[in-house]
Amino acid sequence: MSNRLALPLAALLACLALTPAGALAFDRPFIGQFNTLSQLGSTIPANGDVNPYGIVTVPRSVGALVRGNILISNFNNGENLQGTGTTIVQLTPQGTLTQFAQIDPKSLPGACPGGVGLTTALAVLPRGFVVVGSLPTTNGMAATAQAGCLIVLDSSGNVVETISGGPINGPWDMTAVGDGVNSTLFVTNVLNGTVASGETPTNGGAVVRIRIHTSARHAPEVTAEDVIAEGFPERTDPAALVIGPTGVALGNGGTLYVADTLQSRLAAVPNARWRTTPLGGAGETVAKGGYLNSPLGLTVAPNGDILTTNGADGNLVETTPIGAEFQPFDTGFGEGALFGLALAPQRQGVYLVDDGNNTLQLLH
Repeated sequence: MSNRLALPLAALLACLALTPAGALAFDRPFIGQFNTLSQLGSTIPANGDVNPYGIVTVPRSVGALVRGNILISNFNNGENLQGTGTTIVQLTPQGTLTQFAQIDPKSLPGACPGGVGLTTALAVLPRGFVVVGSLPTTNGMAATAQAGCLIVLDSSGNVVETISGGPINGPWDMTAVGDGVNSTLFVTNVLNGTVASGETPTNGGAVVRIRIHTSARHAPEVTAEDVIAEGFPERTDPAALVIGPTGVALGNGGTLYVADTLQSRLAAVPNARWRTTPLGGAGETVAKGGYLNSPLGLTVAPNGDILTTNGADGNLVETTPIGAEFQPFDTGFGEGALFGLALAPQRQGVYLVDDGNNTLQLLH
């Protein structure tokens, strides 16, 4: 697996960027410094849930959460039915697993149409609240998928509330930005007309911005919900249940990056935290094709580049904010194995979930 740059001259020149001091600097790939992939541990809890999707590192210790550990949500149950997973596990960086939560769909404190099927949407808020998306099915088939919700848990893994209705319709992935006691969630939604249109793509995919206030005495309070981008293609799929806008992450300057999976494309939503009208046309194109091959999980590297996992070939791809791509890292996992990813603390690597064998991996 080569870490050399694979860029034509025009793209190499496009990688020149102004540093904060105003000098020209070459954007070196963040993943280029890593060449080892290590399996840390299994993501399968006692009830047998499989298909790890969401992943997030714990920013600080509170309750059952331990700083530096990794939370992972499971999308399938022990029978491998999609949209029926109910568990969130917590792994240490050494791979030791404990169960953070098992969510009973019959005991939810609020509405969640269809029940529980935990998605890639996973985030930790101030005071240790955890938010996870649910896109549930009754039998693992897309025809039974329902709108679901966002489920909020306290730092001990107890469900305290749900966020549903309005623009929440199949929450598929999510990122969160904290500002003291307030947080902003950016959630991709993939069920706007998808079930009705089946495997024929429809441009109903959307990104919803949710503002949340947290306090020590009460469950988080939603203060605003706004659609900030729309028009992303989405469709059902017999193997993946649904394909639509997936990974999201906030980059420098307040631009939100979105993995447009169906079009093998990276989209940008400028001024995502404060924009007052939705950006149509599936956002602005950062890059399309090339090394991008059904991108799913997405995060922003410390150098500002965009990291994505390819669902169609198992590659980890790094793209600059102006669309230049570096030689990808081939995990060797193949099609359908990669989904969520997260940065390891102190720039020590990238955590990846391997759906193929239900493990947590570290690229370092």
